[in-house]
Amino acid sequence: MTPTLTRSPTPTFPSKLPQVGTTIFTVMSALAAEHDAVNLGQGFPDFECDPALIDAVTRAMKAGHNQYPPMPGIAALREAVAAKIKALHGREYCANTEITVTAGATQAILTAILAIVHAGDEVIVLDPCYDSYAPNIQLAGGTVVRVALTPGTFRPDFGLIAAAITPRTRALIINSPHNPSASIWSAEDMFTLQDLLASTNILLISDEVYEHMVFDGAEHQSAARYPGLAARAFVVSSFGKTFHVTGWKVGTVAAPASLTAEFRKVHQFNVFTVNTPMQHGLAEYLRDPAPYIQLPAFYQAKRNLFRQGLEGSRLKLLPSTGSYFQCVDISGVSDLSDSDFCQWLTREVGVAAIPLSAFYGNGFDQGIVRFCFAKRDETLRDAIGRLRKL
Repeated sequence: MTPTLTRSPTPTFPSKLPQVGTTIFTVMSALAAEHDAVNLGQGFPDFECDPALIDAVTRAMKAGHNQYPPMPGIAALREAVAAKIKALHGREYCANTEITVTAGATQAILTAILAIVHAGDEVIVLDPCYDSYAPNIQLAGGTVVRVALTPGTFRPDFGLIAAAITPRTRALIINSPHNPSASIWSAEDMFTLQDLLASTNILLISDEVYEHMVFDGAEHQSAARYPGLAARAFVVSSFGKTFHVTGWKVGTVAAPASLTAEFRKVHQFNVFTVNTPMQHGLAEYLRDPAPYIQLPAFYQAKRNLFRQGLEGSRLKLLPSTGSYFQCVDISGVSDLSDSDFCQWLTREVGVAAIPLSAFYGNGFDQGIVRFCFAKRDETLRDAIGRLRKL
């Protein structure tokens, strides 16, 4: 019998994320492309990685490393990560039971949340925050509890964090260096957090993807450095951010063995494992620490170029102490909302930025926008020339 060609209706169902649309990063990148604007919005480099890293991956492919690797990642890469953490932060993680290679940091954070959050659990996030955190918590059936960082300085308010803790609090997510504000947590902040959580069973997800972008002689304060935090933390890192290969989507999670066991239960079913030749290439590349040791100076030079170029303009520069972002106050230029300003800036000036309100659950508008300076110097100079005309 010949089937009829009439179109049947697609079944409908309730959305698990009814409030979620296309991310602001996708929207602004598309608008930048449409208007041939300099894209300082989405956080990715416009320059190439070290050719030695490409060569290492190529050698791995030619050597036949093209089938499934072990579920938690190849041993050589996990061992290299454990050695790196010990050298930098003094914490020993067992490569076999406490390090997992992930398909980027976003998957790592989602996997950690799915592993630990049960229906009705509360997870504290600190606004402004990266836009994947809240949807991840909702997908796990948890409740998002938003606590604002101090406006203007973006410092953690531990009084507000303490007040947000309830018997249902399962976890807290922190991020330093911070996207979007470019602030960093101090040692004092970490000690205060350690004391605050000491009497609780609250778990910690420490998003440290910009760990090697800390400026002016400051040190990155990893949760791995603090025994009381490391014992309860999933420490998330990103090779994509560190080695200028965001499209590779390879990251790691370091966590105590009991937490890692639960993490891997989810990891094996939402990813199973991660690109094999890239793991081998990264393991080889990590034998030399120079590329990540030199990274703070590399990005500080770009930060300085961008800041110096905007000095004397009507854009007020906020501090940039970590990450590869620079926030500016637009109140001296426009009374538009930060979102409308970014649209206008892209269309009329030819530079794309991201409104800070996009990182707040309530859309809080402080008249601040975020630029990304992980760009070639000529790209930055082009953007500076356009922005100085404001």
